[in-house]
Order: sequence, then structure tokens, then C-alpha cells
Amino acid sequence: MISVAIDGPAGAGKSSVSRAVAARLGYIYVDTGALYRTVALSLINAKIDVSDESAVQEHLSKISVDISYVGDEQRVFLNGNDVSELIRSPEVSMGASKASALPCVRQFLFDKQRDLAVKNNVVMDGRDIGTVVLPEAQVKIYLTATAEERARRRMKEMLEKGQEADFDSVLEDIKKRDRNDMNRPISPLKKADDAILVDTTDTGGYEKSVELLLDMIRQRLAEIKGE
Repeated sequence: MISVAIDGPAGAGKSSVSRAVAARLGYIYVDTGALYRTVALSLINAKIDVSDESAVQEHLSKISVDISYVGDEQRVFLNGNDVSELIRSPEVSMGASKASALPCVRQFLFDKQRDLAVKNNVVMDGRDIGTVVLPEAQVKIYLTATAEERARRRMKEMLEKGQEADFDSVLEDIKKRDRNDMNRPISPLKKADDAILVDTTDTGGYEKSVELLLDMIRQRLAEIKGE
């Protein structure tokens, strides 16, 4: 099986670009961030303080988090209920950043992520895919953009969904999540030593970013095959 690991900070466009890349390669797309968001949503609904790790661990033993595919679209389920839209709020986003720092949460989701890669050709995105989850991935990419550009993209996405958005607040949330993700003691966000750095701040838009990654992936796979 072929694994493409795409890591990077919040709002870098990993999900949209990775989904398109996977579809064009004929691979399964795995949005690991959606799994962490689903856990965060469950903790928020149960009013469990993320700082109470024993309570979090007990809660995890009572829930199920699953992925299903409708065509090439990933849907996530919490206890059998589709929560794919509910997990996209700023509150859940910040909750996912905090929950992902807990070893019990990472272990809870680790085997599920690995199993998908063992059984399928995948494009998997997240924060520690190339460094921890799939360290042997054939292709590793670290996708990023400036915090300001990522905030602009996130605000546009929120407005299109009818959500209220203020640029300064969105930017602060982006920076805060970067600090949380990069400084957590367990599996911090960082570029794998053998990952290709791709900055999409000035690539010229979504489609050009997709084409850029496809070219890089195909070139890397050709090198592996000795073509």
C-alpha cells in the first residue's frame, strides 16, 4: 500500500487539498483532524474538563468514533451518529487542539489511523502523520502558509457557512492553536526530516496547490519505482 502523509498547521488547506489529491490519485482520503474533533465534540457534550485526563480516559471507553466513506467523501460518526458538520465550529476546533495533547486520546485513535493505511492506499493529513502515525510513508509533505493567510481562508470558509467571523479573533485562534500544537509534549506538530516543505501562501490558489502536490507526489513515487 502507498501512504502519502500531509502534515501542517491549522488552516493551511490540508483537508481540501488532500481530499482533491486523493480523489485524483484514486486513494482514500483520511482526515485525522476530524477524528480528534469528534472526540472533542463528545467531551464538550459530556461537559468533561480536558485537563482531567482520568475522566477523559473513562469517557473514551464509553464512546465509538468511526469513519465511513460515501463515494470519496469521508464522514465521521460518534456513537453511530454522523457529526461531520457539527465538528467544524471554532469551539470544537480549539477543543480538538487541547484533547490531542492527551496520550490517552492519541492512543485511542492511533490504531484506527494505522489500520486504514495498512489496508488502503491513503492520503492522510494531520499534525503528526509523517513523524508518528506513518513514519514509513513513501511521501511526506509539510503544508503551511502564513498565519494571516490561514486566518483569511478560515474566515472565508466560516462566512460561506453562515457563521459569524471576525478576522482578528480568527487570527488569534489560529496563533493560539499553533502554539498548542507545536508545544505539546506528546507528538508536537513539526516537519518530518524527510518531508517536502510546501508553502501555499502565494501559490496562486487552491487548484494550483493541488497540482503542485500532485506533481511532487507523482515525482516521488516515480523515484521510488526507479522510473
